[in-house]
Amino acid sequence: MEHEEQVGVRKTRGGVVPHLGKLESAVMDVLWSSASSLTVRDVLERMPAQRNLAYTTVMTVLSNLHRKAMVDREPAGKAYSYRPALTRQGAAAAALREVLDASGDPRSVLLHFAETATEEESTVLRDALARRPPKP
Repeated sequence: MEHEEQVGVRKTRGGVVPHLGKLESAVMDVLWSSASSLTVRDVLERMPAQRNLAYTTVMTVLSNLHRKAMVDREPAGKAYSYRPALTRQGAAAAALREVLDASGDPRSVLLHFAETATEEESTVLRDALARRPPKP
């Protein structure tokens, strides 16, 4: 799948990173909390205790996340080892981009957000915009 990475935001042919369901989010949380790549069995063992999941369910979720370009995988014996394809912050930024794009009026959404931003958030945004190189 063709993609381009910009500041941890991954774009795919279908657009910005897709919305994640509850189980996909839980699996991504496990992957984001790991310093190394994980097999399906590793992910299953690290899932919250209240989730009684089958190995094949976790395998299907990871396959779907790979298809959506959310995880990268590499052979690990007869199975695969998975790691996040983007950071948690990159995924959050992609979700914000999706909201802006879907709004039909990103300018108004940004203005409404600016009205509710804390002083700290406003400072972070101002600093980031000041450091951003001009676009051609």
